[in-house]
Amino acid sequence: MKFLLDTWYLFLAAAVSGGLLLWPLIGKNAGGASKVSTNDAVQLINREKAVLIDVSEPAEFAAGHVVGARSVPLGSLESSRDLPKNKALPLVVVCATGARAGRAVVTLRKLGFENARALAGGLQAWREANLPVEKTA
Repeated sequence: MKFLLDTWYLFLAAAVSGGLLLWPLIGKNAGGASKVSTNDAVQLINREKAVLIDVSEPAEFAAGHVVGARSVPLGSLESSRDLPKNKALPLVVVCATGARAGRAVVTLRKLGFENARALAGGLQAWREANLPVEKTA
């Protein structure tokens, strides 16, 4: 018992370092927004018929978006009729940098779309991967 009292700080350091090692696993889905890479998104689109949802503002969407993406601005997400009727379909949510997409995933999950995922890095990452982007007039 004397040993434990004399070396309490070593046990505390071990517990803190163990917690820091586990933090990435625990915090990975903090906020409920899971993310997918561009490669994983392409596989979801090709293999599981994932639907691309772009939550950028209309002007941003017109300036450039992922080919085949549906424009559903973040502010009108809850009342949109452009979301798929089948809530089991995987959704890949895109915005310019990925920040708004994370918030959109949380909203979509509340609406019943459990397979919604944000594109890590957003449209910027999509362009860096040399994947197709289109503009609308």
